[in-house]
Amino acid sequence: MSSFELTSPRATARIDLLAGRLGSLVVDGMELLVTEGEKPTRFGSFPMAPWCGRLDLGLLTFDGVEHQFPITSGEHANHGTVMHQTWNQTSDTEIETGLGEHWPFGGLAHQRFELTETSFTVTMTVTAGETAMPAMVGWHPWYRRNLDRGQSLELEFAATQIYATNAEQIPTGELVPVPEGPWDETFIGVTQTPILRWADALTLSLTSNFEHWVVFTEPEHAMAIEPQSGAPNDINRAPHILAPGESLSGWMKLAW
Repeated sequence: MSSFELTSPRATARIDLLAGRLGSLVVDGMELLVTEGEKPTRFGSFPMAPWCGRLDLGLLTFDGVEHQFPITSGEHANHGTVMHQTWNQTSDTEIETGLGEHWPFGGLAHQRFELTETSFTVTMTVTAGETAMPAMVGWHPWYRRNLDRGQSLELEFAATQIYATNAEQIPTGELVPVPEGPWDETFIGVTQTPILRWADALTLSLTSNFEHWVVFTEPEHAMAIEPQSGAPNDINRAPHILAPGESLSGWMKLAW
């Protein structure tokens, strides 16, 4: 079995074991997600761990040791390792995987899904093995600009600052004012969590326990709105370090 479905009176969610992604979310008969793309990073809602976004030059320095990861986009390693894994289904609503052969520290990732008549929630936990390690957690959903009915997607979202980036769009750590869109930015200081509105069709509110949101509104066909535990490359710049056996958890909720 390569996927399984969760159903509720108004919605159906398909979980793909390859990449551990939410491959489809149909609400009131309308598909909300981009369901195919030219690259695995261009569709569905896939998990990001043990890092999120771009890992600068594919290099991670931890405890004085430099580790090189496969380059997956330009000169960088994007979106972690778990989206390259085939996950194992451990219950009707849960899946898990190791962090892959290229991750030198061991550890596990676990996701739990809950679908109700009015919401979809995913929780991910990354747990260190016998070795301390840095970690991040997040998701990368792609929402369609146009559904089968209604008007084109409009985003309501507000925050106080974004992370400044270098020429390779790697955050420098400096916080600067929010520019006018379109955006491909990492936001902090969120004052209005994202609301996606397809007028005459559906309104979707997004919430998470994480304070960082990457918002990518430049594509003509979709928007990517990504809650995550830190800014891209924070696993190098400001790492969350797990002791052996310790976990980092987060959740994302889509409500309609």
